[in-house]
Amino acid sequence: MELTAVAKRLLPERLVEELDEYCAYPKSERARYLRVRIQSGLWLPRPKLSSPSQTELIVFVCFGNIIRSPMCEALMNRECPAFAVAPARIASAGLHAIPGNEAHPLALAVARDFGISLDEHRARQLTPALVQQATVIFTMDFQNQVEISSRYPQARGKTFLLSAFAGADHRSAEIADPYCLGEEGTRRCYQTLSVCIHNLARNLCKLSESGLEA
Repeated sequence: MELTAVAKRLLPERLVEELDEYCAYPKSERARYLRVRIQSGLWLPRPKLSSPSQTELIVFVCFGNIIRSPMCEALMNRECPAFAVAPARIASAGLHAIPGNEAHPLALAVARDFGISLDEHRARQLTPALVQQATVIFTMDFQNQVEISSRYPQARGKTFLLSAFAGADHRSAEIADPYCLGEEGTRRCYQTLSVCIHNLARNLCKLSESGLEA
């Protein structure tokens, strides 16, 4: 403990934060977390999407399924018809969701500014069955990515960070949870999600037009 305290005094603040994040993971997940961080620092892989006719289920996953992932689900359901894209099903879930919870009040309010209603949304947990059925799973942050790959080894080849579709203006690999960031933080998050979903739907549209994989 003394050595850790000395290190924290000597190291740059950001490096200390990184160390704290690393130590917050169970020992069994730390190596996987490092791989995700290193990979995202070098490049942010996009999934090799199948054409919409072969995409059975897209699942968006966050922590509690009350802010980020339900907005993604709603945005995707709106964007796909605009691009004449129709995957069989779009869903959202939370790794730590309390089933039946409503969307967060700030999520409800800010979503309306984007022309989206989350009034009918109810949280659901990510389940083995949902993972098995999913064609592709999009996560919001490193914690989501690590937990899914740790809990569900079968998901590793089809789980990606949604920010791969964020474009050049979004410099972080993560789309952070705005749970404690207030209305403005939620709005910034939703702006990023809106860009990601628009680009994802456009990508699927191109696949639909070409009949190829990208």
